[in-house]
Parts: sequence; structure tokens; C-alpha cells
Amino acid sequence: MTTLRPLRQDAARNRERLVAAARDVFSRKGLDAPLEEIAREAGVAIGTLYNRFPARGDLVDAALAPLAERAADIAERAAGASDPWDGFASFMAGICEMLAADRGYADVQRSRLAGTPAIDAARRRMALLKAQIVTQAKAAGELRADVESADLVLLFWGIAAIADATRESAPDAWRRQLALLLDGLRPGAANPLPRPPLTAAELRRAATA
Repeated sequence: MTTLRPLRQDAARNRERLVAAARDVFSRKGLDAPLEEIAREAGVAIGTLYNRFPARGDLVDAALAPLAERAADIAERAAGASDPWDGFASFMAGICEMLAADRGYADVQRSRLAGTPAIDAARRRMALLKAQIVTQAKAAGELRADVESADLVLLFWGIAAIADATRESAPDAWRRQLALLLDGLRPGAANPLPRPPLTAAELRRAATA
């Protein structure tokens, strides 16, 4: 029994190094980053990575579930805000800041990977809270009545794309675009929209395109 303990400790350390390296590499390069680079940054062989994380989704879940949970926490605080518009705006700003800061999290928002139960649970929690935030802002007359949760998903994707395109030249450019979006979501100058929001099925297809 005593001879097994160092092996278990080594395995635990290797796992921690792999998760930390994956979080760093995914943040810089997105979820398509080569697993070989993650193994190299962790200082382990690629076989060790696959031994610990047989599928990419397993590694993504271990590395990025904390970010998905942080996003759900942002939504929970926003849903509990005393002012519905402040809650809505803080939710939008908080999620957009995460998207701008981390390519891996931006990919998590856009894509669906198999084998990510912790991320999926955080995503479901945030979806419920997002719907509550939207409902509260509409009920207060602060958010245009035709905005739906699916619209916010596409707006998030747009901000993430802007942040990615301007990351090197103007890393905070997305903030201006978010301010413009928030003004456009107010009901005062709202005009009829040209089509309904995406259905859940359409959104799923877009996320896997």
C-alpha cells in the first residue's frame, strides 16, 4: 500500500497541472487549441493527458466549469438587483467582460461539447436566471417588450467576435459596442423587429455550425 501513495500523488499533481495548463491555453487560443500544447505546457506526456482526460470534453469541463459557474453567479446577482435595469445592464456587462477576457469561455458560450456535465449544469442555471432578468426588466418597462433570451445569446456572440477582432489593437473596444446595444434595447425608440427571435432549435443549430 505504501508504494502506491506516491503514484496517486503524482497523478493528482499531473491532473492539476493539466487543468491549469488547459485553462491558460484555452483562454488564449480557444477550445480548438492542440492538446499536445497543453500537455507540453503542463510538463507531461500526451499519453498522460489522455489517461487523465480521454476526451477533449473531459478536459474542457475540468478547466472551464469554474468560469461557467462564475457566469451563473453573475446572473444570480443581477437577478437579485433592486433596480431591474441595473440588474440587466450588469448582467450584460459581466458576461461580455468574461467573453472578452477569455477565448475559451467565449467558445463555451458558442459551442456544445459532449462530456461537459458541470458546464452544462451551469449553463442551465444561467439560462433560467437570464429569463428572470429579462422578465423583470420588461415588467419594469425598462427593456423593450420584444426582446427574448435568444436575442441576448446572439448579442453575446457578436460582442465576443468584436472582442476577438480587436483584442490586440483596442482590447476595450467592445465596451463601446455594448453601450450602443444597451441603448438600443431600451423601449423608448423601439421599432418593430423584422423577424421573430430564433427558436431553441435554431439556436442549437447555430451553436453547432
